[in-house]
Formats: sequence, C-alpha cells, structure tokens
Amino acid sequence: MLRHLLKLLWKRKSRNLMLSLEILLAFVLVFAVAAFAVRYLQLQRLPTGFAYHDQWMAQIRTDQPLRNDAAVYDQLRRTLLELPEVERVAFAALPVYEMSRRIGDYMRPDGSGHTRIDVQDVSDDYGAVMAMPIASGRWFSSVDDGADATPVVLNRLAAERLFAGKSAPGQLFVEGGSAAHPARYRVVGVVEHFRSHGEYMDPVPFMLPRFRPGEGDDALTTIMVKLRPGTPRAFESKLSARIRQLHPAWSVLITPLTEARASMLGLQLVPLKVLAVVAAFLLVMVAFGLFGVLWQNTTRRIPEIGLRRALGAASGSIYRQIVAEQLILSSGAIFIGLVLLIQLPLTGALGDALNWTVFWGALALSAGVIYLLSLLCSLYPGWRAAQLSPTQALHYE
Repeated sequence: MLRHLLKLLWKRKSRNLMLSLEILLAFVLVFAVAAFAVRYLQLQRLPTGFAYHDQWMAQIRTDQPLRNDAAVYDQLRRTLLELPEVERVAFAALPVYEMSRRIGDYMRPDGSGHTRIDVQDVSDDYGAVMAMPIASGRWFSSVDDGADATPVVLNRLAAERLFAGKSAPGQLFVEGGSAAHPARYRVVGVVEHFRSHGEYMDPVPFMLPRFRPGEGDDALTTIMVKLRPGTPRAFESKLSARIRQLHPAWSVLITPLTEARASMLGLQLVPLKVLAVVAAFLLVMVAFGLFGVLWQNTTRRIPEIGLRRALGAASGSIYRQIVAEQLILSSGAIFIGLVLLIQLPLTGALGDALNWTVFWGALALSAGVIYLLSLLCSLYPGWRAAQLSPTQALHYE
C-alpha cells in the first residue's frame, strides 16, 4: 500500500511541489516558536542562585555621583538594622531582575583561560541577604582585609572556564586588556548558580568581587535588604523615610524582588509572545492554502476516484488514501526541514540556545503540529472524495 501511494505521489510531483513547500515553511516556522518555548522552559527549571521572597532592593538616585564614603555606608547599614523588620543589609553595584549588566575580560596570570565574565560588585553580607549558598570555599569577609588581590566569589561556570580541571578557591586571575598593571583577583568561594536577570537568563560566567566601603572611587547605589517573613508592603514608606531621613537629597526607588521578578519575567516573555502571535497568524494562512490545494487536487482526481469506486473500492479506502497521501507528503517536508535544521546544533551556530535537548524537543512539537494540521486539512477533502458515487465520478467533466 505504501509503495503504491509513493508511486502516485511521484507521478504528481509537479502538483505536490507547492504543497510540500507550504508544509516545509509551516514546519520551519513552528520549529522556531517551539525552540523558543522549549529553551524558555529549560531555563525556567534552572536555579537562579538566589532567593526573592523576603528580599527588597532600594536604588539610590542622586543629582551628583555618590561618593564612596565608608561612614555613609556604615551609617546606612546600622540605621536600617535598627528597624525590627530588617534582618540583614548589603550593598550591590547593580540591581537584580533588571537588564543592566557589566561585562569584562579576565584571564589567568599566564594569559591563558581568557573568559568574558559578568561582574556584580557586592558587600560582605550580600550572600547572606540573597540566601546564596557556597558550593566550595567561603564568602569574603573582614578576614580578607589587606589581601594582596580583590577577593571574589565565582559561579560554577566562571570557575570552570577560568580554571578547567582545578579547584577554584585560592586561585589568582587578572583583568584582561593592555593595562601595565591589571587588577588582580583572588577566588575565595564558588556558588553553583547566579543569574541576575532571573529565570529566563542564559547561564553566563559570573563573578562577585568584594566591595569595601571607602576603598576606590566607585560607590554602590543599590541597597539589598533581607526582611522578616510576613513584612507587609506598607513597610516601603517606613523604609524610604528612614533612608531619606539620613540623606534628604536622595530619591529612593524601593522594589520587592517578588515584584521585580514578575515584571522581568513579563518583559522576557514578550519576544516569545510576539513570535507566537505572528506564527499563529501565518500558520492559519498556511492552513487555508493547504486546504485549498488539497481541495483542488481532490477535485482533479474525481475520475480516478470514480474508477476505483467502480472497481469495488470502499469509501473508507478512498478516505484513508487521501489522508495517508497528505501525511506522507508532510513526512517528506519534515524530513527535508530536519536535514536543514540539524545543521544548527551540529555547527553550534546558535550556541547553547539551541542545544540538543532543545532541538529534539522543538522537533517533536513542530512535527506534531504539522501532522495535526495536515490531518485536519485533509479530513474534509478526503470525506468529500469518499462520498462520491461511481456514477457521479465517471460522468464528471
């Protein structure tokens, strides 16, 4: 039966070419959306490396650049810890769940292991505030005062890129570039994960250098606050008032991380939603075109169908033939699409965004959608052909 259907399709190859191209286009389109969705699902299941339920951040806004004054940071920390709702306070260069990033080039002292790494300068209590467990080593603290290099905590990916096959704690690395005396960093600890943009951020090498108030010119403008569980949203006004009481010229933007996370996830899902809407619209257009071509092809084959009916073929056999032919055409188009698309993970053109897990998941979803679409578009033309009587078909002109 299959061999007979293949012969019939080959004899009508010129008619089926346009149909196959439409199916191929639909398959590639659905694959793109499915790959986005599967990758997002894969990323969502990975840990971000920090907690967000009882953490708030306060971003300081000033007309003049904030000075790195040790007394200012100490006063802020002590004053906020006096509030009964506050458990811990830390400072960071950048907020989490926002698009801001700082990236630098780093390498081992001998020039090997060159790696681009995201950087987030933080104070000593940052790990405790954000509930970031150490996988190996320790967090930096006052015991690192006077160290010969800036203490840093790396995520696992950065440690593997810089020191492949070695234990990272205790290792030294430097900032890349042409500086005569590049900045030096000493690894004191490693965390498994840190994705500052949240669940849909691709894992990247990350380092958290120690910030020590009063050292250097750069100041940190983000205050991270760990609150007691159950602290109401109304605490925002009290927290803002306490900060502005110390520095009336500052404006402060306070955001619970739960709200920042929800806003960030919504923003990150916009490309997927837009692509899905466009794909759905184009898929509907393809379905109409597919249905029209199938209808036309079935109409042209009425004499052939009448002859088969006159020779004793049952209506169910005609129905199954029409549907089977369409599914075989879809299989051919999917196979061609597979040959083209598999080059992407093989060559690594899209990096980890299209790894093998994403590829096979997207392939299964897109093939399922195409088979379903082909089946639905062939049901009515197949039913119409099956209902023709031999007399009607043989007298058709």
